[in-house]
Amino acid sequence: MKGLWLENLTWPEAKSAIDAGRPIIIPIGAIAKEHGHHLPLNTDYLIARALADAVAAELAVLIAPVVCFGYYPAFVRYPGSQTIAAATFQNLLLDIFVKFARDGATGMAVINTGVSTEAPLRIAIRDFYEKNGLRVHSADIRMLGANSRHLLAQKSGGHADEWETSVMMAIAAGTVRLDSARPDYGQADAQAGGAFYTPTIFNDNPASGFDYSATGARGDPSLASAEKGRAFLADMVAELIAGLKATFPQLAEGSQP
Repeated sequence: MKGLWLENLTWPEAKSAIDAGRPIIIPIGAIAKEHGHHLPLNTDYLIARALADAVAAELAVLIAPVVCFGYYPAFVRYPGSQTIAAATFQNLLLDIFVKFARDGATGMAVINTGVSTEAPLRIAIRDFYEKNGLRVHSADIRMLGANSRHLLAQKSGGHADEWETSVMMAIAAGTVRLDSARPDYGQADAQAGGAFYTPTIFNDNPASGFDYSATGARGDPSLASAEKGRAFLADMVAELIAGLKATFPQLAEGSQP
């Protein structure tokens, strides 16, 4: 393991790692967000940790604690799902960035496993750059793993689906209730399309049209497999490592701090 988790260090060890110029990686992953009948609420959190662990295995980075609460408005109708306001989430991220900069960090990057978190995250990193002159780079989950998506057999997806369930089978198989997984495409005839973004708040009322999901999932998780999950993970991790090396030249082989 070349990288370090900040949470495992003493403060003098943390200072040493930051002073050595290790880029700080900030994972984002919800620890309490519904994922259908078959995946745990902490699915995004576990995926964020798995991606960060895989990056740390290969690169001399410093991994910050997972930001486990965020802006997830689509799932508020499900018991246990947590969300905070977009502005609150932006301010949380800004506070994190500012403190790391005050500690002496010169490079930061975010691994974001959410979708609704993309917009406020980008506002936060833009505001931080304008005020502090330090760029925070970000990789969103939808940007990653395109080369392995051809393995998917579902008609469509997007949440607790074949892709996400496969990843969970690869990293935390014991948490997956595959016997409760079933196809859930909502109401295909109500799907918004074309050039417009359409917000949604998932619920189990068939009269809600585009918002409808009987289980809280969108896709076909019954088609998932650990083999597919390992392929998806390998693809994402390879892209993250290549991107971090390109962004932070000190991570190139032979020059790690």
